[in-house]
Amino acid sequence: MSKATRNALLGFVAGAAAGALAGVLLAPEKGEKTRKKIQKKVKRVSEDMTDVIGEKVDHLKDQVNEMIDQVKEKTNEVEEKVKKEAKAQADAGGK
Repeated sequence: MSKATRNALLGFVAGAAAGALAGVLLAPEKGEKTRKKIQKKVKRVSEDMTDVIGEKVDHLKDQVNEMIDQVKEKTNEVEEKVKKEAKAQADAGGK
């Protein structure tokens, strides 16, 4: 994950948490009700973050798998070239 993405994600989390906390703490309600609201907000933000992080991880996995496939393809191409050159050298040496 790039530094910019990480910073944006951290900013999102901090903003969401600060907004939720400020809204709940400034509301004129009893302590028990306020604590329950805080718990619900924390749970919701946590679930949202889990989803966002899961999406980023899936995207990263896809990129890594694509790179692996490209490396395998290039390796196979080089292997074939080496085999052809070795055969050509062996055939030329035998004549």
